[in-house]
Amino acid sequence: MMPLEDSRRRTRPPDANPGLARVTRRAREGVEANARLTGTTAALLLVLLFVEGLTILRIGSLLTLHVFVGMLLVPPVLVKMSATMWRFARYYLGAPEYRRKGPPPNLLRALGPIVVVLTVVLFASGIALLLGPPSWQHDLLAVHKGSFVLWLGAMGLHVLGHLLDTARLAPLDFIARTRRQVRGAAIRQWLLALSLVIGIGLGVLVVPYVGAWWHAFRLG
Repeated sequence: MMPLEDSRRRTRPPDANPGLARVTRRAREGVEANARLTGTTAALLLVLLFVEGLTILRIGSLLTLHVFVGMLLVPPVLVKMSATMWRFARYYLGAPEYRRKGPPPNLLRALGPIVVVLTVVLFASGIALLLGPPSWQHDLLAVHKGSFVLWLGAMGLHVLGHLLDTARLAPLDFIARTRRQVRGAAIRQWLLALSLVIGIGLGVLVVPYVGAWWHAFRLG
């Protein structure tokens, strides 16, 4: 009779490659980490964009706040774009876990580059409008207003299309039970905090130019 120990040894399935399993697990965590960073940043941007939208209602008296929040938005917007472009690049370069997750729906996938371009034009024209030569102001103001109208429509569709995912993903790094499921929650949180600190710094640097710009604009 075959000894019990030998029988177990022969019938036990061969162990999977621990190195390969570790790499696969980290790849899956990378996809989820990217999704969490994207969702949390999107939720933060929704709050800041809502405040920025309120300033437009009385842009004359709230111009300083409008500029400050606009500059505050720049670093988180760059974080969101970077996370989205990383997923885009990894998917189209054939990373298995990103391919398995799949792309966004076709409409949102087509809308994504449009939102990125309009966002860049909107923020760049706003900053150039404030800091650029006075001779450019008329043209830059037209670009800023026109890009805002187009951006608002594209961003509205973008937000509606991702609203459920954002609501699901944004809290995960802040809830104890789900926070531990994917490593790097603290790093993602510190990255967002750093983006806000940099944004505040940019706002503080730029706000002193608002008064002189508004005076010159009214005279012009």
